[in-house]
Amino acid sequence: MTDTAPPAGTPSALTAASPGTPYGTLPPASPLPARRPVSLPRLAQLRAAGEKITMLTAYDATFAAVADAAGVECLLVGDSLGMVCQGLPSTVGVTLDAMAYHTECVSRGLHRVQGTAWLIADLPFGCYHESKEQALRSAARLMQAGAHMVKLEGGGWTAPVVEFLVQRGIPVCAHLGLTPQTVHALGGYRVQGRDEEAAATLRRHAHELQDAGAAMLVLEMVPARLSAELTAELPHCHTIGIGAGQGTAGQVLVMHDMLGINLGKNPKFVHNFMADAGSVRGAIEAYVQAVKQGHFPDDALHAW
Repeated sequence: MTDTAPPAGTPSALTAASPGTPYGTLPPASPLPARRPVSLPRLAQLRAAGEKITMLTAYDATFAAVADAAGVECLLVGDSLGMVCQGLPSTVGVTLDAMAYHTECVSRGLHRVQGTAWLIADLPFGCYHESKEQALRSAARLMQAGAHMVKLEGGGWTAPVVEFLVQRGIPVCAHLGLTPQTVHALGGYRVQGRDEEAAATLRRHAHELQDAGAAMLVLEMVPARLSAELTAELPHCHTIGIGAGQGTAGQVLVMHDMLGINLGKNPKFVHNFMADAGSVRGAIEAYVQAVKQGHFPDDALHAW
């Protein structure tokens, strides 16, 4: 007796042909990851080899999976989601609940495709300013949501907070230069560290953060020369630039900016990688290659 396939259109036939959901077909089995999981030792290896680290923001499962497949090493669930996803005028209104929700979404996306990217989540405004203990509770919430590392803004007073978290097993990424959570105190979206006194303060804060145990440091809208000097001075803290020139250990952009689909005018330091790409994944792959090959950023166009 020979086996015969069920007639087309029967439930069993549909199940065999389309094992999915109304919102997309799931593969029968996820392929094995094409690269080792990204970790702090792996990031240190990349830097030691002279290979630039790539980072993009991600706020949901699908874009996280696409960015991982395109080769991005680090995904940042940034509080920029307040402006990108929620339509807020700044990041100040973003809550810890919102950050935890989006971190969970991104984490699920990575797990669904066996993603290997390093996942960083922003500590939003007001959730780490009161005390070190408050910072620990907030960081624990994001780590439990799936983050591998948390990011906080500012220098000086933040160094003891960083040390407190690191001592308790929470990897920390710091953020200096233009710090969006305190943009009103800075007088607007301006380049930071331009004059001698401001540069000295930024340098001191950067060294304090490395000494406190910060493993990464985002430098936003910092003069390219100062960023390159800090990168050389901070062997244990990987600098990630955004509008800070190509002399940093890596680069980060808001994904919607580099895809040319933001709600406003692109900043000077952004390049629209979607313009010459045939797909979102193609644009992200182009970004990764441009950073790795030293073609982006171009200091003459994207830095100060």
